[in-house]
Amino acid sequence: MKILTYKHGGETAVGVLKNDGSEVVPVNYLGCSAIDMNTFLDVQNEKKLEKLDRNKELMQGIPLDEVQILSPIPHPKQDVVCLGINYYAHAEEAARFHDEAFGGERPVPIYFSKRINRALADGEEIDGHLDIVDSLDYEAELAVIIGKDARNVKPEEVFEYVFGYTILNDMSARNLQTSHKQWYFGKSLDDFTPIGPWIVTKDEFKNPPALPIRSYVNGELRQDSNTELMINGIEKVICELTQGMTLQAGTIIAMGTPAGVGMGFEPPRFLKRGDVVTCEIEGIGTMTNKIK
Repeated sequence: MKILTYKHGGETAVGVLKNDGSEVVPVNYLGCSAIDMNTFLDVQNEKKLEKLDRNKELMQGIPLDEVQILSPIPHPKQDVVCLGINYYAHAEEAARFHDEAFGGERPVPIYFSKRINRALADGEEIDGHLDIVDSLDYEAELAVIIGKDARNVKPEEVFEYVFGYTILNDMSARNLQTSHKQWYFGKSLDDFTPIGPWIVTKDEFKNPPALPIRSYVNGELRQDSNTELMINGIEKVICELTQGMTLQAGTIIAMGTPAGVGMGFEPPRFLKRGDVVTCEIEGIGTMTNKIK
């Protein structure tokens, strides 16, 4: 089931996409009064989702081409939790670009956070901040959405806490990322987190999902991998993090990017004004944004 945030008639709402993709059924048609995705995730459980899935096909919705699709979680409750260097081939290309910042042994996962004032949607333009950024890069990533508050989660319980999956482009200013010796500033500029186009619930996949993941710049294939090639998988990440912190419903975990980012080429192929970046994960969809 695909669940999205959209605007129609000047109002923002949460809806469920019909199976044929033609219409959006507002969740308030289906007995849910949630005003945004964060609220929706707070009140959901398996039985309610099953009811939504059954009833959405019985209701007349709004034609998809009449709504503006927004990022599924335009204003996350907290910073996004991110995995750094979580595919082997990406680790190699990152170390070639800047060994001091990205090289070395990694016996444990690298976690960092990414601030979002507002998550961009599919089709929105990205401010590249090219006045202070000379090495603008893209990173297609699978994002995990937590469905209920998670603490001290056991390996066999992990997917009870996962609501679904979406696409996240972890835009990065490499010059800021490397010069500051940490990644927060270079990852957190305004517009640097497109997320979308919707959340696909976990029941649509085997878990953990093994999905082809790709990115394109101006139509040219750049990244081409599969989420099953992560170094640290979803089970390990959620188990480890929840031993000492609570992941609230609505938490977004960006699971890292595969090889093929701009800094991985020789010479590097960074983004410039007018470039169009498309991130794609099979089973979820595509998200395209232009640099302005």
